Amino acid sequence: MKTINSTPRADGFGMPAEWEPHYGCVMIFPERADSWQYGGYEARKAFAEVAEAIAESEKVTVCASFEQYENARQMLPPQIRVVEMSSNDAWARDYAPTFVTNGNEIRGVNWGFNAWGGLTDGLYFPWDKDDKMARKLCDLFDKDMYDLGGFILEGGSIHVDGEGTCITTEACLLSAGRNPKLSKNEIEKYLCEYLNVNKVIWLKNGIYNDETNEHVDNICAFVKPAEVVLAWTDDESDPQYEMSRSCLEILERETDAKGRKIKVHKLRCPKPVTITEDECRGLDTMNFEPTRTPGERLAASYVNFYISNGAVVMPFFGDPADEPAQELLASLFPERKIVPIQARDILIGGGNIHCITQQIPLFK
Repeated sequence: MKTINSTPRADGFGMPAEWEPHYGCVMIFPERADSWQYGGYEARKAFAEVAEAIAESEKVTVCASFEQYENARQMLPPQIRVVEMSSNDAWARDYAPTFVTNGNEIRGVNWGFNAWGGLTDGLYFPWDKDDKMARKLCDLFDKDMYDLGGFILEGGSIHVDGEGTCITTEACLLSAGRNPKLSKNEIEKYLCEYLNVNKVIWLKNGIYNDETNEHVDNICAFVKPAEVVLAWTDDESDPQYEMSRSCLEILERETDAKGRKIKVHKLRCPKPVTITEDECRGLDTMNFEPTRTPGERLAASYVNFYISNGAVVMPFFGDPADEPAQELLASLFPERKIVPIQARDILIGGGNIHCITQQIPLFK
């Protein structure tokens, strides 16, 4: 693996859409006790279900710590590769590399990672092991790398259509803990150079109480060029209503990089999901402070799904909205199987299925 002193745009590389063919997917085995209740046992079961669903149609690689390697190898079926690699937590979307391609070759982009805000409003310290994972994974897959370690960005903060358009949120990328010395225009230039996009659509907000500063992958996702799903609620008393309505207004007046109007499908949220007192008791403290409080609202959204080669792996919350969400995704991805996973034990950690996965485009 070598570091390339150029940019993907200059070399004709770009980030493909998630529905384009994959070689596989990277995940990280969870164990952090202040993120995952009761030592992470239930979270590991949910992660394993996600990994197995994805592995039906593409190669899955799970990174596990030295301490958890044997558990991961025993829990996961033999077709899933397990490698020992240290990390601070289990959010592959945010610190595995963003892979870019020119159609013949794959390279990785290493962004800087500071736990969603560093010492300003980050979620844990240290984050040094996470920040090294992109480089290690490029080595593992023998892919050359563009190193942008001085620019803070997580994979969950961007979605692309593979045809020149990126969507993100101002709440996240303009937050004080990421790149405070850069203007919005300067940040946009980095996105254009390293994703090889021509247009960035800036939504204002994401999902209410999303502690990543409102990643876009929880509120809005491309399902095909010029077509997105948007997390939605009809309850005007819910703080999510105004946040989603703002996104809808922006999307309805925007066009994509090719000048096309964007079709928006409303993917209605479950009723508010809150953490229980029993679940909170199962979480270790961080710096003598609890990481969750009983009754705290979690950032539940059906938009946080993963598109594999053969399926759409989506979260279920035990809510009446589960089935309608599945039906909508089935209508949007008729060529793929829709695989629901009961995801509460992932959500307690702060994200969902898209957050714990990172796709690798097909190798050539």
